[in-house]
Amino acid sequence: QVQMVESGGGLVEAGGSLRLSCAASGIIFSIFHMAWYRQAPGKQRELVARITNGGITNYADSVKGRFTISRQNAKNTVYLQMNGLKSEDTGVYYCNAARNYEYWGQGTQVTVSS
Repeated sequence: QVQMVESGGGLVEAGGSLRLSCAASGIIFSIFHMAWYRQAPGKQRELVARITNGGITNYADSVKGRFTISRQNAKNTVYLQMNGLKSEDTGVYYCNAARNYEYWGQGTQVTVSS
């Protein structure tokens, strides 16, 4: 059974930092491309950052220079370091694993107060 468990969300003031984690089980983590998505109230889910199974990263323009995605295959975990948070970063953040199949976590709430 595949499980993707996010943690690290919370309430933070604008300009602050959070580090999200996503621990995966039930998959061969190292071969999956991993990503973080977010969904703000009333908006569609959008890609925030992606890291391939080879470690290549890409980011949404809105978070470039502020967020960093990384992975630790030995721990089956992907991270999202978020610095310089803005109110528009508020939303539910979802972990995604993709290859031939796609898996999602349950989401973790990030709220940035201005």
